[in-house]
Amino acid sequence: MTDAITDAIDAKLAAQYEAFPYPKRDPRDEARRLIIGSPSHLREIDHWVFQAARPASQPLRALVAGGGTGDGAIMLAQQLATAGRPGRVTYLDRSAAAHGAARARAKARGLTLDWHRGSLLDLPGSGLGPFNYIDCCGVLHHLANPAEGLRALLSVLAPGGGLGLMVYAPHGRTGVYMLQDALRLLAPEDDPPPARLDVARRVMRHLPETAWLRRNAYFGDHIEGGDAGLYDLLLNPRDRAYTAPEFIALLEAAGLQVTALMEPLRYDPAVYLPDPKLRARVATLAPAARAGLAEALTGNMSTHVAYCVRAAEAWPAPDPMRDNAVPVARELSAAELARNIRGDGTLPFLFDGLRVPVPMPPLAAAILGLVDGVRTVGGIASALRARGTDSAAFARAWRQTYDALSSVNRLLLAPPS
Repeated sequence: MTDAITDAIDAKLAAQYEAFPYPKRDPRDEARRLIIGSPSHLREIDHWVFQAARPASQPLRALVAGGGTGDGAIMLAQQLATAGRPGRVTYLDRSAAAHGAARARAKARGLTLDWHRGSLLDLPGSGLGPFNYIDCCGVLHHLANPAEGLRALLSVLAPGGGLGLMVYAPHGRTGVYMLQDALRLLAPEDDPPPARLDVARRVMRHLPETAWLRRNAYFGDHIEGGDAGLYDLLLNPRDRAYTAPEFIALLEAAGLQVTALMEPLRYDPAVYLPDPKLRARVATLAPAARAGLAEALTGNMSTHVAYCVRAAEAWPAPDPMRDNAVPVARELSAAELARNIRGDGTLPFLFDGLRVPVPMPPLAAAILGLVDGVRTVGGIASALRARGTDSAAFARAWRQTYDALSSVNRLLLAPPS
């Protein structure tokens, strides 16, 4: 495969990631923590891509396209290994520096991945794939032609497979593009990356109090991300942000259907508009417009993460009411979720500074206390019947609990074993 430089701006982008592989990672940190996120968490893939219907015994062939320093590839490979699931993760990136960082992290964990250098635009005819799942996180918004990038990814997606994608969002990145404009004047893009970085550091030391970036607390690359974070945020030569409707339109034009935006509840404007008249108007909007309204109202979404599949191959939605369905907590245990339910019956969530109390039914704590990733819904119902809860009351409470916690990506359904 080649580096597939598409234009002069792309050449500068390639030089950036050789000089400052992103995000900055130290392989020694692998001994103390696994970086977890979306997309490409294994439980999210099982639930949001395959709708908890693809057996865990089927090997998962995954591609991380534009893998950077390895966050998504390392997370997914480690989760497969920890769960004892069959599968293989393929890493692809054109940056030699990023490639080296990712390999060092995998070596520190004793993980085996397939490693390839090159551009995702060269995937058609590359001989790689087909893949059941493809991760492309933070890449499409840097391409000269994102639609071409999607076509390249789809060329190696197996039938029935799906993708996890992330792009930047404009409102939550308020202040970023103002500073990018300023730095184009002070640090021209033709200057060497180290010289541009020096100028950016100097500007940040003297940034006026009124600069919107000072007031934006929804990301911290320029504060915590080191040189690579500062460069990627403020000096990136091509950085396009998408509103939720624009992102959905891009995917639909490629023949894809969004199965979920992360987290789904964040994209429901009714959550933020308790007024009945406003909710009635919200109810008339199409799904993409609803997502765009939620984004515009909250102002704090700096990225959009979507899971999607080919529109013609969409799996039926998972049925949480099946007796043999197995609920599983994503990261925080179900018992811990139960302990956090407040006296008023709500479970509080914090979405980038925005507090959202999620109502839970009175039986939620008892139900969550029985969710261990092994018990089936039928088994949980039987245990509660033995405590005096009738089947109808359980069914109502379980449906409410599942709907509430799946909407915040905390309680999902496991694949059949």
